[in-house]
Amino acid sequence: MVGEHHEAEDMAQETFVRVIRSLDHWDPDRPIEPWILTIAGNRCRTLLAKRKRRPQAHPIEEHVADHRPDLQPAQILTEEVHLALQQVRSEYRQAFLLFHEHELSYIEISEQLGKPLGTIKTWVHRARREMIARLTQRGVLEGREDEIRRV
Repeated sequence: MVGEHHEAEDMAQETFVRVIRSLDHWDPDRPIEPWILTIAGNRCRTLLAKRKRRPQAHPIEEHVADHRPDLQPAQILTEEVHLALQQVRSEYRQAFLLFHEHELSYIEISEQLGKPLGTIKTWVHRARREMIARLTQRGVLEGREDEIRRV
């Protein structure tokens, strides 16, 4: 009647619980089987009525679009930045990496490298400019030369 095995089992259990609770209402002069079947039918109809009131689930689409981001452009950019960074003077590169990757302040970099604060700021700035220029030359960045000079 309910169409699903697990729900049929649930209805059978509920039927017997109701039978035991209502046994004092049963007329012993009448057969018990129709009385139990009536209780079972009522339980199933109640379940079916509840099922109709529930919102219907929509079938899952057969083809689900892949909305994951394409990581290939990011990987290419990472490789290009790494190549550009390798071409920067070693002291500029060192200061740049301490600032951007290790997130040290200019003062901390100055203390670690034993160089004046102004020198560290200049090195990080020059590393940025050289990298932008190299990335622009390789066509990775689209920019005008006047914008690069301002960096």
